This record gives sequence, structure tokens and C-alpha cells, in this order.
Amino acid sequence: MSTPVSAARAGWLLMRRDLRLAMRRPGEWLQPLGFFLVVMTLFPLAGNPQLSRLRDMAPAALWVAALLSSLLALEFLFREDGQDGTLEQLAVSGLPLSWLLLAKTCVHWLLTGLPLVLVGPLAATALGAPYASIPGVLVVLLVGSLALSLIGAVGAALTLGLRRGGVLLALLVLPLAVPVLIFGARASALAIALEPMAGSIYLLGSIAVLSATLAPLAAAAAMRISLE
Repeated sequence: MSTPVSAARAGWLLMRRDLRLAMRRPGEWLQPLGFFLVVMTLFPLAGNPQLSRLRDMAPAALWVAALLSSLLALEFLFREDGQDGTLEQLAVSGLPLSWLLLAKTCVHWLLTGLPLVLVGPLAATALGAPYASIPGVLVVLLVGSLALSLIGAVGAALTLGLRRGGVLLALLVLPLAVPVLIFGARASALAIALEPMAGSIYLLGSIAVLSATLAPLAAAAAMRISLE
């Protein structure tokens, strides 16, 4: 007789499985990072090359590139597991589906969001941001990218199984991600200007906490609808 697996252990095993599978397909999680770097490179070429103008442009460029890269990566979040029936097995496993989807979203962030968090401050310095702003930009991207991944998981669950669902996914996620974009860009601008940014960080953190609380539940409900 098999021993029941706790929800915590099931989440850990699912994360370990997804990480192993991702290592076999490096192109899927390197593609958003490459896209992010390309977009950050194009902004100086399309604007005024003066260092002061580039510094003013850096927060907007940073967050537009991060948002677009996040949307690009969402297409791979549930696609493979939806095609091979893994999601159906998770839905009928008797374990909390919201918890399992949260584990999968965490892996997705580790592979696609965390590289952007690490590279983003360096890209900002290339646009004229002072080196003293790197810790602040790092914190802002860390909190904001978590919120983007959690919000995106809801859209990915809603569009699971739809043909050409990428356009619909973008239409669903972009309006929800606007507050993250606004507060993230504002906090990044304050960090680059070496000014206090506690207020913007608190607002961005509250969005991340709210997303961590509600997004897994919404994603689980959307997933059950998509699987029916």
C-alpha cells in the first residue's frame, strides 16, 4: 500500500521534476533572457544617445523589456504538461491544485524571471544608471518579476489548449500587469536617482503578496475549466 504524499513534498517533487526537464530544453528559458537583452539594446539606438537622456529612459526601458519577456515566457508555462496529460493527473491527484500550480509557477520564475532580475541592473547601468543604484533596482525587479509570473500563470491557465493562444494570453495579462509596470518603473526611477523608494516598494510588494494569495486559486479554477 502506497504512502500518501504530503502537499509540501508533492510540490517539492514537482519543482525538482520541472527543473530537470527544463535543463533538457535550455532554449525555452534562455529565449526570454535573449529577448530582454535585445530590447534593452534597441532602446539606446532608437533614442538620444546622450547619457542623461539614457538614464531617464532606463526605468521605462527596463520594465517594458521585462514585461514583454515575461509574456514571451508564459507560453511555455503549462503547454508541455497540458499536451502529455500531466495537468489532468495533477487535477485528480487529491492534492491542492492551487499549491501544485504555485510550485510550477515558482520553477517558471526561477528559470525565466530570476535571470532577468540578475541581468536587469547591469543593463540599467549600461543606460547610465549609477552603480550605487544596483541594489535598489535588483530589489524592485525581484518583487515585480514575482508578481508578473503569478499574474501570468492565471492567463496561461485560461488559454491552455487554445490554438494561437499567445495573442489572447497577452490581451488577458497586459491589463492586469499595468500596476506592476507603473509602480515598478517608478521605484526603479527613484532607485536610479538614488532617492528614497520605500513607498513604491511597499505598493509593489503588496501587489506581489496579493498575487501570491489569489493567483494560485484563480489559476486552479481556470485550469479546471480548461481541462473540462
